[in-house]
Amino acid sequence: THAGSWYTDRPDQLDQQLTSWLAAAGPRVGAARAIVSPHAGYQYCGAVAGYAYKQIDPGPISRVILLGPSHHFSLRGCGLSTAAEFQTPLGNLRADQATTAELRATGQFEMVSLNRDEAEHSLEMQLPFLLAAMRPKSPRDFSIVPIMVGAIDPSVEAAYGAVLAPYLNDPATLFVVSSDFCHWGRRFEYTHYDKSAGRIWQSIERLDRQGMEAIETGRPDRFTQYLQQTGNTICGRHPIGVMMCAAARHGSGRFRFLNYAQSSKCNDFSDSSVSYAAGGLFVNA
Repeated sequence: THAGSWYTDRPDQLDQQLTSWLAAAGPRVGAARAIVSPHAGYQYCGAVAGYAYKQIDPGPISRVILLGPSHHFSLRGCGLSTAAEFQTPLGNLRADQATTAELRATGQFEMVSLNRDEAEHSLEMQLPFLLAAMRPKSPRDFSIVPIMVGAIDPSVEAAYGAVLAPYLNDPATLFVVSSDFCHWGRRFEYTHYDKSAGRIWQSIERLDRQGMEAIETGRPDRFTQYLQQTGNTICGRHPIGVMMCAAARHGSGRFRFLNYAQSSKCNDFSDSSVSYAAGGLFVNA
């Protein structure tokens, strides 16, 4: 539903853009078990997202679990999609209905209506990139499990992390976590500024990098503490928290951030920006 606005709906042009961003990310650092990727319009974040998707080794992957925040309606926990297929300009992706049924059977997930599913961009923006990064596999060679994550507290993040940890332990499963970083400006009701960092945009970068460092520790409590202290408007903080809790139960691996950018450089309190970061969880790191 965001094709033609947030990203081009012309298959050839979209394919060329995605291929160029993946190429520009340089060589793969390692085969990631999970990635964090932004979800803004591709003109703003596509180059950053390329660094996350470059870390995917398609070879063993047959299932992709996506975690993204809900921007449009309230969720008490996490929601599963009712859709059987997801349309993109590059082809359709099929839902892993067996895994969806397994998760639903836990009693901890609600089902998201189709109109709410279609309205949410955080998961949709990952799908064309996923198709490009999974080549030479075709869309029929793997399936997806989109999960919408509500504004849940740390104990609930831990509970969902426990449910998802066995999937993270499966080499055939990739996790894609959808998140932008700091939303700064009066329109976001967030104008944190540390003058010791320099200009406003430099303060934002310092703030974001502190959050990235907290995630890289692998300790969910450190990330929670950071969020409580700073209030940083990381929209995918709860999906990140769930992934971190699953990884902590997994007991191995290291998360590493690889790229960072801002939509614009704020120099005045009338300015605004959104930050983007890309990284991966490398199990053998």
